[in-house]
Amino acid sequence: MAAEPEKTHIARELKHGQPLITCRFDPTGRFVFASSEDETIQRWDLQAAPSADPAHPKAVSFEGHNGWVYAVAITPDGQTLLSGSSDGQLAWWPAVEEVPRPLRMVSAHRGWLRSLAVRPDGKQAASCGNDAKVRLWSLDDGTCELELPGHSRPVYRVAYTPDGTSLLSADLLGLIIQWDVRSGKEARRFDAAKLHLYERGQAVDYGGVRDLALSHDGAHLAASGLINASNPLGAVSNPAVLIFDWNTGELKKLQHPKEDIKGVAWAVRFHPDGFAILASGGTGGGFLWFTRPAEDHEFFRFQLPNTVRDLDLHPDGIHIATAHHDGIVRLCAMKAKG
Repeated sequence: MAAEPEKTHIARELKHGQPLITCRFDPTGRFVFASSEDETIQRWDLQAAPSADPAHPKAVSFEGHNGWVYAVAITPDGQTLLSGSSDGQLAWWPAVEEVPRPLRMVSAHRGWLRSLAVRPDGKQAASCGNDAKVRLWSLDDGTCELELPGHSRPVYRVAYTPDGTSLLSADLLGLIIQWDVRSGKEARRFDAAKLHLYERGQAVDYGGVRDLALSHDGAHLAASGLINASNPLGAVSNPAVLIFDWNTGELKKLQHPKEDIKGVAWAVRFHPDGFAILASGGTGGGFLWFTRPAEDHEFFRFQLPNTVRDLDLHPDGIHIATAHHDGIVRLCAMKAKG
């Protein structure tokens, strides 16, 4: 079935009750995971037999962190969940057990661990954090294989290229570095400084690259965040995404909403059909944005009931999960109702 973004609607809501931070589908699409400000990770089985409340099935809780869980990632075989929290701990979990307990926990970063990514071959994971460090970990034994220098400010996002030979890391200042994961050497840099602002009056850095995505045809790199931050401490800004030519590294587009809607583009995913899906949240509300790399603005926008903090695309290419501040994972479908 082909995706039809203009027919996007909320198909299901999964309630936790505490503010959610991030969400991920497993590779099979059977489970959706979401982390919460109550220091847990919740797992819903989307294929579970009907319960007393079929619309809101009970979740399995992963408990063991002593801080908000800002990052989750799942290995390609779907068997291991990785999570990272505000206390810098990185945890390994059995992803599908009925009563999950941490298999391993390591002190990965000083301060917040911001993002995790698993290499496509399932042998390595990358982490980054507020300590400006990027580290590569063996998934087999939990040892740190490499530490990558280069960033001077908090690193917000890491992402592997589909072939697994390179890692991208992106920071508060809008610096994106491409690394050779075998040698640990820097390959090149992308300039996403348009997503950063230093506000002299409030003496704060604001913005940075909040998410990264590579298009399925290998032609484009997207970096999401914010622009027009007129009042950083008041969270006044507009969501935006930068589109780079992957081959040349040239910035091709700065995309932002047609209307002056406030917020931050917290997450971006490329669909196999070539368009990008962005999730924004902030004082202007929660939205899904659908853009094409060659265009300046969205071709469709869908408003959600509550501010969004993360999104993920289901393996079927039709369903989207969004994590919300009101404690609900909303599953949207890009198809006609019924």
